[in-house]
Amino acid sequence: MGLEASKGCESARKSQLSTLEQIQGLAAGMSQVSQLSQKGVPEMSSITAIAGMFTKKAVVAWTMIGALLLAITFLPKANATENLIVGSEASQSVVAIDPGSESSFLGESFTTIAGAIFSKDLALVSAASIQVELARSPFGAKKVAREILFNEYGFKQVQYDCLEKLWTEESNWRYKAHNKRSGAHGIAQALPANKMDVVSTDWRTNPVTQIRWGLRYISIRYETPCKALSKHKRSNWY
Repeated sequence: MGLEASKGCESARKSQLSTLEQIQGLAAGMSQVSQLSQKGVPEMSSITAIAGMFTKKAVVAWTMIGALLLAITFLPKANATENLIVGSEASQSVVAIDPGSESSFLGESFTTIAGAIFSKDLALVSAASIQVELARSPFGAKKVAREILFNEYGFKQVQYDCLEKLWTEESNWRYKAHNKRSGAHGIAQALPANKMDVVSTDWRTNPVTQIRWGLRYISIRYETPCKALSKHKRSNWY
């Protein structure tokens, strides 16, 4: 017990000595500051103000540095987020298109339309070919002329009757008919024959071309086949 008490007294004495040394050091420092103040060194308030200025600048600088670091840190994350969003939207758009429905539907529609147009063209070509072959005979030529006269010119049977008489007088409805003396040629006896080029250049072998040219000529010059027949009766030509 005596030893412990003596040790406690020694530690207390050392603590007091340390405290005294600290007080002495502070006093010495204060005296040095007083001497510096007398020699023209700025007072403590000035030093504090200057230190405060530097402290504020340091705070601003470190704040800016921190903001930049944060921006650099979050930029990759933001880009990654945008990429994820874009990827998600792209995947949704891809999923929204069903290859088995829209694309195939468009393909089938296009194929159907193209096929319909092609079939229509083939039908027209086929009908034209049938007309040409039919018109190679006088009977067939009359039938083709009547159909064109009714459907394309809107004339009635009376006008066809006049046309039938007129071209019977001219060529007997033969597409190879040729007048050696005048040079007139074909069912409508075009003079000169190359006038029929205005319809088509195949007039030598195509009786439908001759019929179409003859109806065009009558419509422009005489308006109706009956008026053309009247002219032929008066002058023996039209």
